[in-house]
Parts: sequence; structure tokens; C-alpha cells
Amino acid sequence: MRETEAGLRELGLGEIADYFVEAQAIVSPLKPEIKEAGDYYDCLEARGLMERIDELTGKASAKQPTLSGSPIYAAWTTYARVHPEKVFGS
Repeated sequence: MRETEAGLRELGLGEIADYFVEAQAIVSPLKPEIKEAGDYYDCLEARGLMERIDELTGKASAKQPTLSGSPIYAAWTTYARVHPEKVFGS
């Protein structure tokens, strides 16, 4: 999870990384319960947490709308153009 956050920040997606960190903090303590119940949505809904997860997902999705549908892919493409030495080596 730290790698995902670091990668998002490296790509310049700091706000999306913040949303990811918050969502992880909500879900992580519930992983055993989610695994046992077998239903992520129902588990979070029963605890009143699904609304916040949906809100974070919406914020992340709206942050960088792209034609490709993926803000991460779009940021990666930009990053590769700006930092080819980090992507392709020297």
C-alpha cells in the first residue's frame, strides 16, 4: 500500500494519493471481517462507511478526467515524457 501511495505521489497525483490513504485507513481494519463475510460492500454499508468510500472514489475520478478513462494512465504518460530517464533508463 505504501508503494501505491508513493507511486501516485511520484506521478503528481497527490490528492488522489490522499484519497487512497484515507480509503485504506477505513478499509484496512475491516479486512478480516470483509474476508469472512465475503462482501466488501455489505460490510462497509453496515458500518456506515460506504458513503465515504463512494465519495472518495468520486473525488478521485473527477480529479483528472481523461479520454482514456484512467487518470493514472494519463499521468504515467505525462510522467514518461517528462522523465524518460526514470522510465527507460539512461
